[in-house]
Amino acid sequence: MTTRNVTTVSGFLLLGFSDTRELQILHALLFLVMYLWGLAGNFVIITITTLDPQLQSLMFYFLKHLSLLDLSSLSVTVPQSIHNSLNGSGCISYVQCALQVFFFTYLSWVELAILTVMSYDRYVAICLPLHYEVIMSPRTCRWTVTAVWISGSFSGTLYTATTFSIRFCKAKIIHQFFCDVPQLLKLSCSNDYLGVIDVVAFVTAVSFACFIAITLSYVQIFSTVLRMPSSEGRSKVFSTCLPHLYVVSFFLFTGVCAYLKPLSDSTTALDLMLPFFYTVLSPTLNPVIYSLRNEAMKRAVRKLWLDTEFTG
Repeated sequence: MTTRNVTTVSGFLLLGFSDTRELQILHALLFLVMYLWGLAGNFVIITITTLDPQLQSLMFYFLKHLSLLDLSSLSVTVPQSIHNSLNGSGCISYVQCALQVFFFTYLSWVELAILTVMSYDRYVAICLPLHYEVIMSPRTCRWTVTAVWISGSFSGTLYTATTFSIRFCKAKIIHQFFCDVPQLLKLSCSNDYLGVIDVVAFVTAVSFACFIAITLSYVQIFSTVLRMPSSEGRSKVFSTCLPHLYVVSFFLFTGVCAYLKPLSDSTTALDLMLPFFYTVLSPTLNPVIYSLRNEAMKRAVRKLWLDTEFTG
């Protein structure tokens, strides 16, 4: 990538994982396979939770929204990365970059909130089963999910507005396969990025509150499960809770590591790989994780593959 090419670009240059043409093609093929796999898996989850009468509980209603989020988040970053790898340019316009930041932040906010609501749903179902229908009424949950989707636009707008209000003094080269905010901050002049740091602090505080809520829910859940006399009952509870706990842990751990890691002028392999985990790997594997231990999901998937009527 030459300096002349950098200076003639009106937007940004995404360097991705390699400058070698063969590796760029390999990267495009791998991302294409993962993208198609992620789309197919999440589309299957959305389909069976919509059509199968046995999957109409609130747990699967939340799971359907989570799959919709994963499908959307994959589409925000991966197609652009595949396109850039195939044509070898790495160019992304200013507007495209801003849209990536907005939708990525928006969807991440909503996903964290949905995961928190899902943990509370499991807590009420397991620890307060007699009050479940009152506390988690379908009408209340639908309003909650609607509010969560709307609230994400506030986070996305705030993050995008502060990020693109800074002046970019350095060469507009982003050492990542998408417009990642920590990489954008490295291009800022002096202390222009301090406003973004305030937003990051606010989002981190909200994320920490969600983490505390999820942790408290699972402390109560495991405390209740361990007191169950039936091993079959414990196994059934674990089959619905462990996949969710894994998804939450993976999503939060990789996101926190990426966004709270101190900024440095040099880009390491860890800087490149951490965003890959929560932008590509996590939404691709989530449908598999949720289906492996859930018998109702596996039955619904088999019925779908066998082209059987969804009649229960």
